[in-house]
Amino acid sequence: MSIGQMTKHRQLGLTDQQVIEMYTYMLKARMFDERGFLLQRSGKIAFHVSGIGQETAQVAAAYALERGTDYFLPYYRDYGFVLTAGMTLRELLLSVFAKAEDPNSGGRQMPGHFSHKKLNIVTGSSPVTTQVPHAVGFALAAKMKRKSFVSFVTFGDGSSNQGDFHEGCNFAGVNKLPVIFMCENNQYAISVPLHKQTAGSIAERAAGYGFPGVKVDGRDALEVYRVVKEARERALRGEGPTLIEAVMYRIPPHSTSDNDLLYRTQEEVDMNRAQDGLPRFRQYLVNCGVWSEEQEAALAEEIKKELVEATNYAEQAPYPQPEDTLRHVYGEQGGEE
Repeated sequence: MSIGQMTKHRQLGLTDQQVIEMYTYMLKARMFDERGFLLQRSGKIAFHVSGIGQETAQVAAAYALERGTDYFLPYYRDYGFVLTAGMTLRELLLSVFAKAEDPNSGGRQMPGHFSHKKLNIVTGSSPVTTQVPHAVGFALAAKMKRKSFVSFVTFGDGSSNQGDFHEGCNFAGVNKLPVIFMCENNQYAISVPLHKQTAGSIAERAAGYGFPGVKVDGRDALEVYRVVKEARERALRGEGPTLIEAVMYRIPPHSTSDNDLLYRTQEEVDMNRAQDGLPRFRQYLVNCGVWSEEQEAALAEEIKKELVEATNYAEQAPYPQPEDTLRHVYGEQGGEE
């Protein structure tokens, strides 16, 4: 690794402490994800959908945005993103246990349907890709109200073939809206590989809608950070949307209900696991002299303790009650929600 490569984060305006914080979120998302599999296999939760292998791009993108100002519409694998945006492990565990205190949906939705009003994380629904036109709507509001924020939306490569994606891109392009579309191209739409469901390049589709498309290595945290940061600056200048295709690989099965070896080989999975972005970023920090094995062990232990506390709290927390069914459905007298 050259001297320039070893100081890339500084060239991008990131301090040593900031890249360590980015790595902390990546490892926290990874360990939460691994805990989700254990909980499901032990029968404590019913279902888990994983983002292992995608945390690098998620955290880097969130870090390039303005928390507290911008609006986020993540998709169901984005644990790294929502943790970086400000969600806690306790909140995520309350969601997977479907408990009443869950800030995402009060225990009504499946895990991965993120929502957090205080953090500007907009409610996601089960039909994939519906978050794309919603993000465009937030961007339209920013332009109409002359507010200085962008909306940022993620989705998978399978979603890029849905009508909502194309309609959202077209409307955003026509109106030059401050929205960033990021496709987390993990090579699979559930069991269908990319080459069987996507013709050409996803990033190049942006040209048809009149705005830039950028293809980036989703396993390279600093490149994702740079591209998203530039897209945000462009949007705030009034130059319109950007479509980012972050190329990565979904290491685990689609979900705990999926046998992925029915449609791909173990050799393919192992080959891609060896290119995982998380250890790659960790090695970058080590090469820069800002990270060590001792720091790694201490961080992992700290996250483990936080996970244990969050799991115990969520497991013992109360479930929603039948009378909670109509909460947030009808407005109450006096305008209370």
